[in-house]
Amino acid sequence: MDTKKTGLDGHVAVITGGGRGIGAAIATRLAGLGAVAVLCGRTRALLEDTAAAIKSTGGKAEVAECDVTDLRSVEDIAAHLEATFGRIDILVNNAGIGGFGGPLHQLPPESWDRVLNTNLRGVYYCIRAFAPLMIRAARGHIINISSLAGKNALPNGAAYAASKWRLNGLSYSVAEELRAYNIRVSVACPGSVDTELSPHAGKDKSKMLQPEDVAHAVAMLVTQSPQSFVSEILLRPTLKP
Repeated sequence: MDTKKTGLDGHVAVITGGGRGIGAAIATRLAGLGAVAVLCGRTRALLEDTAAAIKSTGGKAEVAECDVTDLRSVEDIAAHLEATFGRIDILVNNAGIGGFGGPLHQLPPESWDRVLNTNLRGVYYCIRAFAPLMIRAARGHIINISSLAGKNALPNGAAYAASKWRLNGLSYSVAEELRAYNIRVSVACPGSVDTELSPHAGKDKSKMLQPEDVAHAVAMLVTQSPQSFVSEILLRPTLKP
């Protein structure tokens, strides 16, 4: 694996929800560019499988079992990684869950809490834990994986849409807070991606975005020239599924 010209050789990239789907694809792509991919998630077996696949192709991967909705869990991982690597260069806030169970007025409060706690509070916890490491190093890149549902109406998925609209606002605001420290914050908003998260009823999966498409967008963001950054990417399938 040739990583000499990628600019990510030796970088440490933390990917939440890194055990499968979009997170696994992002971790694999960044490891292929020379970064050490730190896979965070709640299911160790999935993380181990993804890490093994990355290592089998010559990449570097570490497993960090973590629940992004638990601040202590996130802080413990941040402390461990700082002690191990002394740096965090890239944080990809990818962990998320869907919420497509019908109209909002029928949604149980516990389902609302579950969606918002993972998709929004989890990002806040990760930025709170990892941004200070980047500030001390005066460098870093944070990528928040949002959705086109954060730009458009999503009937029967209002809680999910609300979490992504809020995530977009959080991303733009944090980008302004951290620019002075040479930290770039970007948000990626993909449309329908062929994963277990997205509802597929009535859709042609062959026309949907693939996890690797999102990984490609993230790779573009983190290899952007240092004097600039792309604050937002809207990623759509070429043909409507």
